[in-house]
Amino acid sequence: MYTRKPTLGRRIVLIDIENIVGGGVSMPEQVQAAQAAIAAAVVPRNDDQIVIACGRFSVDVVGFEWRGPRRFVFRAGTNGADLELLDILETEGVGDRFTEIVLVSGDGIFAEVVSRLGLHADVTVASRAESCSRRLRMAAKRVLDIDYDPNAIMEAA
Repeated sequence: MYTRKPTLGRRIVLIDIENIVGGGVSMPEQVQAAQAAIAAAVVPRNDDQIVIACGRFSVDVVGFEWRGPRRFVFRAGTNGADLELLDILETEGVGDRFTEIVLVSGDGIFAEVVSRLGLHADVTVASRAESCSRRLRMAAKRVLDIDYDPNAIMEAA
């Protein structure tokens, strides 16, 4: 069986934007503030592969407002964004294709796959401190705190 070694330095950043904003995305300001907060914590690179996931009702705002190159995925239903990202993490060989994986979410549903991917790649979780699952925090090699206050956006609007 042929196995490929990951290209040195390749990084994928998978973002559950609804987890960062604290629910469905309905305003451009939410996307702009979330993108700035994620960039401050993760420090984007020019060659990053960015994947953004959201639920069906956030598609228009997220799709139009996120700036820069990205792959955009969505799914309807409870945990739609989580399930899209899980599908990518489990079926697209990201552990073989990337030396670094950054998951921007705090949902515990990712703990098992993050732990498993951590055997072959450098896995970082970035999340708002108050919304990061304890299991996910323990599964990741590194955890970055994202400074985003969903209430500040709602008050400004």
